[in-house]
Parts: sequence; C-alpha cells; structure tokens
Amino acid sequence: MYKDELDTKKIGEIIRVARKAQKLSQEDLAAISKTGRRVISELENGKETVEIGKVLCILNNLGIALNLVQNWKE
Repeated sequence: MYKDELDTKKIGEIIRVARKAQKLSQEDLAAISKTGRRVISELENGKETVEIGKVLCILNNLGIALNLVQNWKE
C-alpha cells in the first residue's frame, strides 16, 4: 500500500470540497454530470460501487484531474 493511496472516502471528500468551493449543490452537479443526486451523495460518502465512468465525468465537470502513475518495474 502506498502512503498517498486514494480510497473512495478520500475521493468523496475531494469532490465534496470542490463542489462546495464552486457553490454547486448536489443537484447542480448531478445535472451538469448527467447523473442523479443520489450518485453524487453516494460518491461523496465514499460508496465503493459508484460506476467509474460516472466518477470520471463528475471529476471532469469539477475540473479535477486524475493522474495515474505506474509504480511497478517492468
């Protein structure tokens, strides 16, 4: 396990902070992300089964970049 490893709770908190900083309600973010308010709520609460496509769409709409880094040797 890496020291800075993300988990669903950390991702949810990042999304909640960004949404509030942009003065968006869960309903607003759901509308621009073409999903439901329930998805936003579940994601912000760290639910592990939110679809990755929806997560990526929400991150993009908030202007959050997700960077993947290869941590193994080939």
